[in-house]
Amino acid sequence: MLLEVEDLKVSYGDFEAVHGVSLGVEEGELVSVIGANGAGKTTVLRALMGLTMPKGGRISFMGRDVTRMEPHERARLGIRMVPERARVFPELTVRENLLMGAYGIPKDRGLKERLEWIYRLFPVLEEREGQLAVTLSGGEQQQLAIGRALVSDPKLLLVDEVSMGLMPKLVDQVFQVLRDLNISEGMTILLVEQNALASLGISHRGYILQTGRIEISGSSQELMADPRVREAYLGI
Repeated sequence: MLLEVEDLKVSYGDFEAVHGVSLGVEEGELVSVIGANGAGKTTVLRALMGLTMPKGGRISFMGRDVTRMEPHERARLGIRMVPERARVFPELTVRENLLMGAYGIPKDRGLKERLEWIYRLFPVLEEREGQLAVTLSGGEQQQLAIGRALVSDPKLLLVDEVSMGLMPKLVDQVFQVLRDLNISEGMTILLVEQNALASLGISHRGYILQTGRIEISGSSQELMADPRVREAYLGI
């Protein structure tokens, strides 16, 4: 198991937002965590990246306990995160934003080739290479955020609400990129999403998170066929 989370608990003051979540991601998988707004999805992802320290439980990555590691230490191990609403550096250019994703990685990692690969994935980023990120559209900023996370060639990509605020056409494009990264590049991805239909459509497995707890889990096919999931999340 590349990533293994056991009995994860996260609190904000006296409020416990995540109540004993356990999940796992095998190398090469694309796994979704689905839930409504406020279910605790982003909190789980922040705990995995080390941005929020858990109150209890254990997080293992590549067999190593990373529960108390700082974010930069986890990044060096190969965990990278695409944050909710892109969160690019607005006053830096597209290229400068991408280079920020290379911070801390060995210089022999083939940075030039990685940038060329990202420009092939997202041609608009090459076209806008010298523009400030603040001048990009929402969809372009989302592509930039994904590209920035990919520069370091991560072993595990954490993706938070990639569809939020995007037009349906752009949502389809971004989900297709994630699917291609998983299938063609073998990239391991943990995707947190409210858009259950789109995320399950590209995932191997999924977890349904409700009020800080995993309520249902299974293969994407099993979840899409489950009457509870169909009614609550798929609108079927």
